[in-house]
Amino acid sequence: MFDFKPALTVLVLIWAFDSNFVLAQAEDTKPKTGGSFEVEAFKNISYFDDKDADPKKHKLDLYLPKGHKNYPVLFFIHGGGWTSGDRWQYGMVGQVFAKNGVGVVVISYRLSPQVQHPGHIEDVARAFAWTHKNIEKYGGRADQIFISGQSAGGHLTALLATNEEFLKAQNLTLKNIKGAMPMSGIYTFEFWRNERVVGKGKEAMESASPIKHISGKEPPFIILYAEKDFPGCGKMSHDLCDALKNKKVEAECIEIKDRNHVSIMFKLMMSETDPTTQALLEFISKHSGLKLSPKKESVSLENENSRVAGF
Repeated sequence: MFDFKPALTVLVLIWAFDSNFVLAQAEDTKPKTGGSFEVEAFKNISYFDDKDADPKKHKLDLYLPKGHKNYPVLFFIHGGGWTSGDRWQYGMVGQVFAKNGVGVVVISYRLSPQVQHPGHIEDVARAFAWTHKNIEKYGGRADQIFISGQSAGGHLTALLATNEEFLKAQNLTLKNIKGAMPMSGIYTFEFWRNERVVGKGKEAMESASPIKHISGKEPPFIILYAEKDFPGCGKMSHDLCDALKNKKVEAECIEIKDRNHVSIMFKLMMSETDPTTQALLEFISKHSGLKLSPKKESVSLENENSRVAGF
């Protein structure tokens, strides 16, 4: 049995180090993109304004293809081990995809120890509901919202797209998600206990595990992980993919070569020709009709037919 505790501690430390590096680049760093659209940003929008709202975390930023209408939308959830990170560190995700005709919503959410599960995913569902209700005012398609995130954000992406109870609390269903694109996430908490994040007991663990909620009603999935990823990510990614396929859900699992848990995200933010970026753009194009001009690097992909050992 794999012990996730020390490995996840390393994951968070690595993420924190890398996020500081990303922050040092500043948001005016220009990602390498050949997209034709100018990007228009709207920042610090409140998606939840109840009396209990967090003035810093219940916010989102929009990155939109200026002058474009009826575009698909990428709803992005940041990582950081559920304990760190913020939306403004991921502005380059918005830049890369908006330049290619995809509107991007980058959200913040409350972190542990301020909240435990289900606090994180409840915030994600609130932000998704805001997007579904409001994105058409900005020119986007409410019926073409794709969700994605990396690491903890990958977990929350998969959980939102499998455990329908959080969407139902917002008067939405899984049908309101056009496609799910989790990256390097944790999809089962069966072998790991962290009460600060998940809470106590088997019920909390199962509630937080996307793989425990697959019903066959899920949207199409593409699940990505890095060749040199956090131990277990490959196995969990394939297990999630297999579980979805067993319920007749469209699903694909892809290993990104020459990447680790950090660089899979950083490279995505820096170039539309990165294989991870290309995989997401092509998935969105396939399910939305978005027209692309792919410009791939000579970095290979490995699909679900080539399974990689996890634990």
